Amino acid sequence: MVNPTARLLAAVETIRPILIEDATSAEVERVPTCAAYQAMYDAELFAMLAPRRFGGFELHPAECLQVWEAVARINASAAWNLVMNQGIANYAAWLPEAGVQELFANGIPTIAGALHPPAHAQRVEGGWRVTGQVPFGSGCHRAQWLAIPALEAGADAPFAAFFPRQSATILDTWHTMGMRGTGSTDYRADNLFVPDHMTAPVGPLAKPAPGFDGPLFRIWPWPNILGEGIVSVGIAASAVAAAIELCKNKTPAYQGVPLKQQQLAQFLLGKAASRVEAGRDTLFRAAEIAYANAEGSGKGLSTESKVRVQLAASFAAEACAEAVRFINDVIGTSAIRLGQPFERHFRDQNMEEKK
Repeated sequence: MVNPTARLLAAVETIRPILIEDATSAEVERVPTCAAYQAMYDAELFAMLAPRRFGGFELHPAECLQVWEAVARINASAAWNLVMNQGIANYAAWLPEAGVQELFANGIPTIAGALHPPAHAQRVEGGWRVTGQVPFGSGCHRAQWLAIPALEAGADAPFAAFFPRQSATILDTWHTMGMRGTGSTDYRADNLFVPDHMTAPVGPLAKPAPGFDGPLFRIWPWPNILGEGIVSVGIAASAVAAAIELCKNKTPAYQGVPLKQQQLAQFLLGKAASRVEAGRDTLFRAAEIAYANAEGSGKGLSTESKVRVQLAASFAAEACAEAVRFINDVIGTSAIRLGQPFERHFRDQNMEEKK
């Protein structure tokens, strides 16, 4: 039997041409293309974090990191959507069974969502009327479902409301320097009725829905945090690979010495590569520790594991941003030319660090 991770990595290579084309189109349109999003779905990439009960792979987070990085090396914005829209789907673990059945009625769902600020919620018969707007709705143009936090006046804690994408108004607010293709724009709900069974509490997972009781779901949302970090790794790894190829053939103007023969170029490329490797290894180690913690305790993550994951993601983003800066120092004016990939790597990486 083929290992699921190997199978998914092979699928990424199969859809590589579509992801490459999307990287250009989505950069201009500021929205992921239907073709790329559907290709990832058809390749079962959105099944990585889904429960086995509904045909998902329920992979270890470290295995997910391998696939997410492979996508990010090709198309960072597509990888970001892949991480976010399957990760948010795991919030279904907090829903009652009727809500889970509705979400998964047509297969593994893709869900875009944001966690702040909460919308206004008014209690009505059978559910809630929700009105509000949230930013950073990565993938909201293509996802099947959306999630929004909501808070009733006077209540102590918000809850999450799930609803079909068609029920929201998607706004044109995503005008950014980098990660343009993620489509991380605002969306809003206006007096939208959300039935009780499509709402989930915000808090520790006390009574998981059937099929959502494994350690993968008890560590939510930390796989998403690890995924954010591995997108940074993928961007920087792609930049290092492109720089190495450039250095094989480029001789800088007015120097006469090829980059491949310059000690400073080799030194800076080595520093860049070391940052990428360190970022990746830190994320994988944090994933192993977090999963083992949840598996061993039968509960959510300890405070120490949460801190470890957050530190790993922050370190990876910072280290990989530094790696891209080293690369720009090596390649000179190739870093600023639109015909080269480096200016996009720089913009995307520094956008990633801010996120």
